[in-house]
Amino acid sequence: MAAAAPLIQPLKYPIVRRDDAVVDDYHGVLVPDPYRWLEDPDAEEVKDFVQKQVDLTESVLKQCETREKLQKKLTELYDYPKYDAPFREGDKFFYFHNTGLQPQKVLYMQDRLDGQPEVLLDPNELSEDGTVALSVYAVSKDAKYLAYALSSSGSDWVTIKIMGIQDKKVHNDTLSWVKFSDINWTNDSKGFFYCRFPAPKEGEKVDAGTETNANLDHQLYYHFLGTDQSEDILCWEDPANPKHNFGAQVTDDGKYVLLYTFESTDPVNKFYYCDISAFSNGLEGYKGKNLLPFVKLVDNFDAYYGAIANDDTLFTFRTNKDAPRYKLVRVDLKEPTTWTDVVDEAENVLESAIAVNKNQIIVSYMSDVKDVLQLRDLKTGTFLHQLPIDIGTVVDISARREDNIVFISFTSFLSPGIIYQCNLESGVPDLKIFREIIVPGFDRAEFHVNQVFVPSKDGVSIPIFVVAKKDIPLDGSHPCLLYAYGGFNISIKPSFSVSRIVLMRNLGAIYCIANIRGGGEYGEEWHKAGRLATKQTCFDDFISAAEYLVSTGYTQPSKLCIEGGSNGGLLIGACINQRPDLYGCALAHVGVMDMLRFHKFTIGHAWTSEYGSSENKEEFHWLIKYSPLHNVKRPWEKSPAQASQYPATLLLTADHDDRVVPLHSLKFLATLQYVLCTSLDKSPQTNPIVARIDIKAGHGAGRPTKKIIESSADSYSFMAKMLGASWVD
Repeated sequence: MAAAAPLIQPLKYPIVRRDDAVVDDYHGVLVPDPYRWLEDPDAEEVKDFVQKQVDLTESVLKQCETREKLQKKLTELYDYPKYDAPFREGDKFFYFHNTGLQPQKVLYMQDRLDGQPEVLLDPNELSEDGTVALSVYAVSKDAKYLAYALSSSGSDWVTIKIMGIQDKKVHNDTLSWVKFSDINWTNDSKGFFYCRFPAPKEGEKVDAGTETNANLDHQLYYHFLGTDQSEDILCWEDPANPKHNFGAQVTDDGKYVLLYTFESTDPVNKFYYCDISAFSNGLEGYKGKNLLPFVKLVDNFDAYYGAIANDDTLFTFRTNKDAPRYKLVRVDLKEPTTWTDVVDEAENVLESAIAVNKNQIIVSYMSDVKDVLQLRDLKTGTFLHQLPIDIGTVVDISARREDNIVFISFTSFLSPGIIYQCNLESGVPDLKIFREIIVPGFDRAEFHVNQVFVPSKDGVSIPIFVVAKKDIPLDGSHPCLLYAYGGFNISIKPSFSVSRIVLMRNLGAIYCIANIRGGGEYGEEWHKAGRLATKQTCFDDFISAAEYLVSTGYTQPSKLCIEGGSNGGLLIGACINQRPDLYGCALAHVGVMDMLRFHKFTIGHAWTSEYGSSENKEEFHWLIKYSPLHNVKRPWEKSPAQASQYPATLLLTADHDDRVVPLHSLKFLATLQYVLCTSLDKSPQTNPIVARIDIKAGHGAGRPTKKIIESSADSYSFMAKMLGASWVD
């Protein structure tokens, strides 16, 4: 591969004000925070900083020769029809479909699977630029109403609206200040449960999505159709614990509303229930009264409990109680202290269980980051059948308990998507392809997927997926993109990506995912091995994966790009600090970069179960060791004999990211540029340190297709330029 022409050097970085008066005392340790002023998104000085950085980045991207080709090829390849699995409610089927380049997917309905589909809700009609997205939705049991939540510009805040399904008329009901909420209809279709935060007090800023104040005092409400939000019933709140978040679920039989309480992002929750069938006047009788009379079944945070099914008072749960890889258990509400195992913990992680065909369950196991499906008896847990699916990921299992037809949505690195229809009527599962998603111009035979297991620093084997064109020589000449996440019990499983296909085909790149600890790939033990005091394990695992790719000839440091988002952005930030010599390029999306103050903004307080908190002395000492913002060092001072510097770095954030607020990336950017570049007359740091700051976008969910393509083209043309990768048609 011919090397790309270097950038016009040196880059003229903006001179950014440092406020040396801002110093925090953490348990006797003084820590300067000279860019604290960048935490205010409304300050003119911050807006000026952002604009100068946007201009600087554009000047770099203009020099990336593959940018236009990438944009064109991505647009061409992205233009294929996409479908989600159908779901059923009442006498109708519903499904999502995007014809190709539509900004947002559209909700369709039909009376029969082979019937004529019609558009029910098209979010693309709600904004000119496609930045209004459908985030949560629920059809009432009688299929007469659709309640749906809309997000603007990628914000986590949503507004709930209601539509009549028959006439497609939008009702006047408008529910505001909703965040981190599902929509759960009662079986009488009179209304639904949802969660919200209190409205801002008068005079408080209300530009939802750009604010940074903490999200406190989550509340569970019930809304009656056709009424004002002010008349909604407050069903549950807990002022003594303002950081707790809630979730509700109505049982299939309509008898109970279930209340889940979470104190953090950890997979643990309290579980209460309320028998709403016992109310003489239904929920109408609770207007103006106290909270619903919930009964406490599990009143501590020692494990996760998720209800799978119930037969009157007999409940089946998926839990990690004494089972880090999860199991199914049963309890009768009449005997709340007697729990029995239904499906024991196994070697593989029990990811989900869906009740189907009246008294059966489809359970999904994860075996070495690949999904396995089984049909079991709901009452006994007995294994009945294996469902034959390819090596890859089950995205969705769509069915109600009464349905004997189940839809299974599947994907893999080389499969854009298959929706299977599984008929359980005869007792033997009859699995056939209902719909296969085809990408014109993509031939899976061009590529090869391999999974390797690489020892980390402490000897533990880390799985890595390696995807590349077939028969490439392992001579170290190839650009390579290494991605990981490593946190919050989240598993990064095989999935199809147009941008990765283009990288492999047109830039000769190798694509790799490292399933490092901190994720959920091997259950709760794997998660706990990469959090709190052991967070450094995540970075060690990732560095070991990078070293393996170099030592085996897949790539070389100057050709290796590392990428991650959110908690994975933190991973990238920490790893460029710890091993700047190991990579040629780094892409850090919406990363958590200030580990001493993350808990002060929006929902950051929920992450202290994962990271710890600087307000605790012991936990402060964990955090200060790896916090990206606080560990930027000049590599050439560490080893003057080596001409080492930081890799070319692109930080990506967005103005409406109210999950990981942009201040993390802005403060890290200012620090990197100061320490490595602007504080020196002739800096050895010639690799660019820049940021892509998106407008009318958030943490990632709900981004319109055009923005996804533009972001990929910018990121990967930057990567191609920095790694010297040339375009191949």
